[in-house]
Amino acid sequence: MAQLRLHPDRALPAGDDIRAVARRIYQSTRGLPLLCMHGHVDAAVFADDQRFSDPAHLLVVPDHYVTRMLVSQGVPLEDLGVPRADGGDVETDPRRIWRRFCAHWHLFRGTPSRYWLEHEIAEILKIDVAPGPDTADTLYDLIEARLAEPAYRPRALLDAFNIELICTTDPATSTLADHARLRSDGLGARVVPTFRPDALTHVNTAGWIRRVEELQELSGVDTGDYDGFLAALRSRREVFARAGARATDHGHLTAAAELLSGTDAKRIYAAARRGEARDDEAAAFAGHLLFEMARMSRDDGLVMQIHPGVLRDHDTAIHHAFGPDRGFDIPITAEFTRALRPVLNAFGRDPNFRLILFTVDETVYSRELAPLAGVYPAVRLGAPWWFLDSLDGMRRFRELVTETAGFYNTSGFVDDTRAFLSIPARHDLARRIDAGYLARLVVEHRLAEDEAVETAIDLAYRLPQQAYRPSAAGSHASPAVG
Repeated sequence: MAQLRLHPDRALPAGDDIRAVARRIYQSTRGLPLLCMHGHVDAAVFADDQRFSDPAHLLVVPDHYVTRMLVSQGVPLEDLGVPRADGGDVETDPRRIWRRFCAHWHLFRGTPSRYWLEHEIAEILKIDVAPGPDTADTLYDLIEARLAEPAYRPRALLDAFNIELICTTDPATSTLADHARLRSDGLGARVVPTFRPDALTHVNTAGWIRRVEELQELSGVDTGDYDGFLAALRSRREVFARAGARATDHGHLTAAAELLSGTDAKRIYAAARRGEARDDEAAAFAGHLLFEMARMSRDDGLVMQIHPGVLRDHDTAIHHAFGPDRGFDIPITAEFTRALRPVLNAFGRDPNFRLILFTVDETVYSRELAPLAGVYPAVRLGAPWWFLDSLDGMRRFRELVTETAGFYNTSGFVDDTRAFLSIPARHDLARRIDAGYLARLVVEHRLAEDEAVETAIDLAYRLPQQAYRPSAAGSHASPAVG
């Protein structure tokens, strides 16, 4: 039976001299608490605190990093148990799903998914059996037994993972009922929401009018006209802030953020209410609202996160059959310099505004993002995100941005995952990669080792703490972590 043994020096640089320094730097950060400032774990997971159902529905079915690799090799989503939007037949036996995953384990060689999954199995679940076609049933039974233990309930794992703060991502029309339950159980300061208004700011998406009606019902503000719509959004932001939110999250196709005239904004909103807005008008309105969201962040203190440059649901048939987030989101070329100029001219030096930028287009790291963060006080660079949340992607990020933006114009490490058990693996990998990069600077006599240790701790803990601290502008600004 294949044994799973994780090397203590995994992901640290090769070469005895530099690896020895990297080990010491990594040891200074490995035990630090986790700040999970940009996450997608459903708040209901913690509010319900139920045992995870089975290995397949924990590690395979909901993880589009895993399913997209299997789909690329011809495994249908139906065979992986991914539910169809129309309720059609899919595989329902979790053991069969798990066997298919294990039979294709070799596909994950060299990928970050393999690193995370091995960490989850060996370090978190404490199992030394490697996935494979011959070990599938044994591994399934071992994981199933582990998940039955009270120590593997979600709230117990919050403590076991040493998670000091975790932010969920919630639509603007969420009632935040699960967060209310968490507050009543004393976890309201540890699990907090993030305001995501995308479903309301893109007026040509299916169901937009219905969601605007939900916004009106929740806020108690008439959304019949554009001014009421803006007032309702402000009202919901205030509700999120009172629930502990630190940030907003915006997943637009582009970073374009430019004000329309009041007349044009009102005209497009009215057309959208009638279902008559053209695509070019909808795109202009989305950019207009991105600027308005920046203005609101300046006013209420919530940190603004933007991550453009992804064409979502590339396969229209898959989107129709299975819905969003099925692994068919593909990066496109991103542009920030001109796109964000209106926002940064207005708020880039305002002490009450904070903007964190993420991208999956590496070509803009050194050309645009590092120079922007290297001069505008309001801007921080988010950690390598999505497809770049990987061993070599993190290394390239440090190499491309540090010389221009330094370390302290970044957000530190921010994980971005729906897979709860992978959170410690992602933070561990980031700390190892940063230790290796800093060790190189030490060995090259560009940094003293004590400075490297201090910087590593800042990247792992202090910088996320600072980057996501709401400004004093917000009347409901949360206190700092720690």
